[in-house]
Amino acid sequence: MEMKRPLEIELVIPVRTYDIDYGGVVSNIVYIRWLEDMRTQMICEHISQAKQLEDGFAAVAASTHIEYKRPLRLLDQPIGRMWLADLGRVRWKVQAEIELNGQVVTKAEQTGAFVSLATLRPITPPLEFSLLWQKHLERENLIGAREGV
Repeated sequence: MEMKRPLEIELVIPVRTYDIDYGGVVSNIVYIRWLEDMRTQMICEHISQAKQLEDGFAAVAASTHIEYKRPLRLLDQPIGRMWLADLGRVRWKVQAEIELNGQVVTKAEQTGAFVSLATLRPITPPLEFSLLWQKHLERENLIGAREGV
């Protein structure tokens, strides 16, 4: 049985006419927007945007690494997946894959932090994320112990 990755979301990604460049494929910059869409969905499934604003924080990306393995075209119907790969005292790391017909066409990794909207300085991750990450680590340790890892 395959375990769900921590905070994993799945997003059906519509390819729009304005996403296509002069070569007839999805422009590289569009993938960055899709990563933003996925990260927003992942966070909002646990903390609404209204709550984030009320609590005065936002998640910001500090770096993005992306591998374009195969191009996407206008009539393609890709699926995006993103999950939390690491959560530190200040920084987070997410990983993502975009698939077409079960084949990975794009892989990406982003690092960033939660920041105070008042100061734009990094803050500790919200309790909801810390608890979910801790649960994931405990589950991984239990599985590893059972399998003798």
